[in-house]
Amino acid sequence: MGPSSSSQNANPNTNPNPNTNSKSEKPQDKTIRYAAGKTWKDETLDEWPENDWRIFVGDLSKDVDTNMLAAAFRKYKTFARAKVIYDKVKGKSKGFGFVSFLDSSDCAKALREMNDAFIGNRPIKVKRSDWQERDLGTHKKNQKKQAKQRKQMFG
Repeated sequence: MGPSSSSQNANPNTNPNPNTNSKSEKPQDKTIRYAAGKTWKDETLDEWPENDWRIFVGDLSKDVDTNMLAAAFRKYKTFARAKVIYDKVKGKSKGFGFVSFLDSSDCAKALREMNDAFIGNRPIKVKRSDWQERDLGTHKKNQKKQAKQRKQMFG
């Protein structure tokens, strides 16, 4: 047997992957999302910069595409990415999108300046995105925290 077979005899109790959870020994996947009682894997999250500052942009007119959205926010120095969300079946805009920044001050500035600004033929609404709160691990932590608070309040 060659050197490659030695990995078969490795101790099964050791964890060769440092990016795993010690309790379950499964890798923590940041693309697993939770919302509206459903859990799914969203691989499009890999397209976004890590540790970015993201805002939700709503009330987009149906003619606004990703390029138009990006053009409206490119004036900010640390603008990273923009994306309009489309209906997978119909292929039409859902009327909202997301914009990403690499710096929190640019994100805050965009939140102040771009709310009610016109993109296309109507004013947009912007707010801080809650995409990180939809992470399954974060959701479970929040559930535990809420249960603990209820227990403290009601005994």
